[in-house]
Amino acid sequence: MSESHTPSNGSPRLNTGVAHNARVWNYWVGGKDNYEVDQRVGEHVAGMFPVIRDVARADREFLGRAVRHLTAERGVRQFLDIGTGLPTVDNTHEIAQHIAPDARIVYVDNDPIVLAHARTLLTSTPEGATAYIDADVHAPEAIVERAAETLDLGRPVAVMMLGILNFVLDTDKARDIVRRVMAAVPSDSFLVLTHPTFDADLGGEGNVAAMEFWNENATPPITARPRAEVAAFFEGLDLVEPGLVPCSQWRADAGSPAAVPQFGAVAVKP
Repeated sequence: MSESHTPSNGSPRLNTGVAHNARVWNYWVGGKDNYEVDQRVGEHVAGMFPVIRDVARADREFLGRAVRHLTAERGVRQFLDIGTGLPTVDNTHEIAQHIAPDARIVYVDNDPIVLAHARTLLTSTPEGATAYIDADVHAPEAIVERAAETLDLGRPVAVMMLGILNFVLDTDKARDIVRRVMAAVPSDSFLVLTHPTFDADLGGEGNVAAMEFWNENATPPITARPRAEVAAFFEGLDLVEPGLVPCSQWRADAGSPAAVPQFGAVAVKP
């Protein structure tokens, strides 16, 4: 097992007086690592936009399906999970190393409460490795530099960006972050991404008022994007079937899961 902790001087100190995304998300998926303020805001948002709990569960289930697909069917053995969030069950390394014990995983987040729980993410198999980097998504070169201490960037890497670019409010900056990270990994690497949407055909119009409330009462500020803007994150990459779809429906198990206003996709770098 390897451990990597990068001090981030810009990381905020733990503030339990204001609701925070990682803790509210944890509350929505049934976790225990949250405070009363997170529960209050989470309940209010869910009252305004009841599907948000389904979105949270669907996003987590998408992660599992994507990691299993990449590990078992695509032979991926390295994962860079940016915007990790709070540990729950079936974290990226647990899924990947169950299939391939030699898999290596680097987690990245700059939330102090995630850092406090990071040791849960550092339970690797003897054959593989896990590491945690305290760093900000706005500093992709720093992320890549530290990730290279655990990952071999000459070999394919699955870059995981689940529910993180929605906290980069400037779309051009968000696209640039993706480009810079993907430029640092070789051909046959993958981008795995989820992102909320306002698109009405997926029920996303309810995100408008819910996100306005969130931005007035919680942190960090968030935005959703239409299909075309989310698709642009995959520019220069080849989408894996079924392409850009509601994350609940990406290679879903038997049955027809309902669409949620959260896109999910996996793409490979040519």
